[in-house]
Amino acid sequence: MRKYFKHKINNLLVINGIITVHYFEFSKNFKHDGESHDFWEIVYADKEDIICSADGKEILLKSGQMLFHKPNVWHTLASDGKHAPTVFIISFDCRSEAMRFFEDKVITLDKQSLKYVYAIIDEAKNSFDIPYSNPYAKKLEIHKNPSLGGVQLIKNFLEIMLIGIMRSLTEDKGEKVFITNNDNADKMVKDTIKLLKEHVEDKISIDDVCKKTSYSRAYLFKKFKQTTGSSVMEYYLNLKIERGKQLIRENDLSVKQIADILCFDTPNYFSKTFKKKTGLTPLQYKKRSFL
Repeated sequence: MRKYFKHKINNLLVINGIITVHYFEFSKNFKHDGESHDFWEIVYADKEDIICSADGKEILLKSGQMLFHKPNVWHTLASDGKHAPTVFIISFDCRSEAMRFFEDKVITLDKQSLKYVYAIIDEAKNSFDIPYSNPYAKKLEIHKNPSLGGVQLIKNFLEIMLIGIMRSLTEDKGEKVFITNNDNADKMVKDTIKLLKEHVEDKISIDDVCKKTSYSRAYLFKKFKQTTGSSVMEYYLNLKIERGKQLIRENDLSVKQIADILCFDTPNYFSKTFKKKTGLTPLQYKKRSFL
């Protein structure tokens, strides 16, 4: 009988517990008083920059950057008074020696790492009853009907993301020689999203997108949907609503003014679309307590 050898798994790092997971939409005047705790905290600036501090040292965290707070560091968070940032924050317990690699680091996330950030956010929404924009929450309550294995997936995604970051910063992967079909599709999606973002305050059609990107309608439809899970125009509409939310948090504008800026046909159409996407009317969203 053939004997099989079992390899012992030596874990590089292990997350022992998840404390908080949040995706905050702050106002331009948000300011946190500061805190310290005996566990790790990660801050990721998703949209717009945010001002952080660690033990009195101020750090301007640029959009797309991630900051690591080691345990027992006094840290604060604040908007810059001009822009309304959206920020991902996760705090967790990890006693592994490898975590020392991340102490006080500021890292620009690559595409792969960012995928895990959004995966964690999605799992957190389906696993916890997350309080709206409350950075002072000390405990997350489990949903009445949480997704199966959601908290474990958050732990796993976080571990994979951290190991991936360590690899990307310490290993030379060499040059990529061959361009695959997936690379071409990725370029198409990037080109399209870039165009949509550049024209979020304009009004463009799918024909305009095809013409400006030089992709056929059929190819664009298929590859964009496969990559993003959304049609091109649905993605464009989502971008407009996200921009609308930002305009509400940054400015004292009427619904009509915002609808005009985003090129909606009528304020009523903007309000209905906004509620469909967010669950709130623009006025309800504005009245929310943005800290």
